[in-house]
Amino acid sequence: MVDAITRGDLDDLRDELGDLLLQIVFHARMAEEQNAFAFGDVVEAITRKMIRRHPHVFADKGGKLTPSHVKEVWDQIKAVEKAERAARRPPEQATPTSLLSSVKAGQPAMTRAMDLQRKASTVGFDWNDPRAVLSKIREEADEIEAAARPQRYGELAEETGDLLFALVNLARHVGADPETALRGTTPNSNAALAISNALWWPRVARSRTQRLPEMDALWNEAKRTEQSASRRPGERRDPYRVNLST
Repeated sequence: MVDAITRGDLDDLRDELGDLLLQIVFHARMAEEQNAFAFGDVVEAITRKMIRRHPHVFADKGGKLTPSHVKEVWDQIKAVEKAERAARRPPEQATPTSLLSSVKAGQPAMTRAMDLQRKASTVGFDWNDPRAVLSKIREEADEIEAAARPQRYGELAEETGDLLFALVNLARHVGADPETALRGTTPNSNAALAISNALWWPRVARSRTQRLPEMDALWNEAKRTEQSASRRPGERRDPYRVNLST
C-alpha cells in the first residue's frame, strides 16, 4: 500500500485497500463466531475513538484549542484509554508498567526504535545535539570493524543492530523519518546501480582484487550521473541532507 501511495498509482491503491479490508472483515467474522464482537462493533469503536481523541475537530471546548493544547489533550486522553484497557484485563494478564511499556512490540523494528527513543527523551535520556549522535555512530562503526577482523559473525550482527539504532536516533534529531528517508534514497541507489552495472560488465573478466577499487569508482560516478540527470533548475535540495555544522 505504501508503495502504491508513493507512486501515486490509484489502481494499485484500490487493490491494496481491498486486501486490507478483507483482513478486517475476516478477523471481525472470526470474532463474531466466538461471540466476541462483529464488524459493526469495529466501526462503532473507531468512530468513538476519533471523536474522543479529536475534541479540536468535533467542536469540544468551542473548537478553539491551540496546537500545543491539542498535543496536551491527546496525551491525557491516551493515558485515560490506557488505564481503562488495563482495568478491563483479567489480573493474570496484568503486565508491569514502565515508561517504555506502552511502545508496541509488534511494530517494524525501525519504527519501534524511534518510539523507544522518543519515550526515553521525555525523561532527559537523550543527546541535545545531532553531532553527539554522530560520535555514537562512529563508535558503533568502530565496534563493527573490530568484530569484523576475526569475523565474529554473532557479534557483527549485534553491533550492526546497535549502529542501526544509532542511525535512527540521528534521523530523529534532524527531523527525518528513517523509513521515509530510506525509501527516498532507494530509487536513486537503484538508478546508480543500473548505470554502474552497464559500465561495469565490459570489464567483468578482471580479477576480483583488481576490480574492487574500480567498482567503487564506477558506483560514485554513477551516483553523480544519476543525481545530475534527476536534478532540475530551482529544485529544492534533498530534505534528508542536514547541515550539522550550524
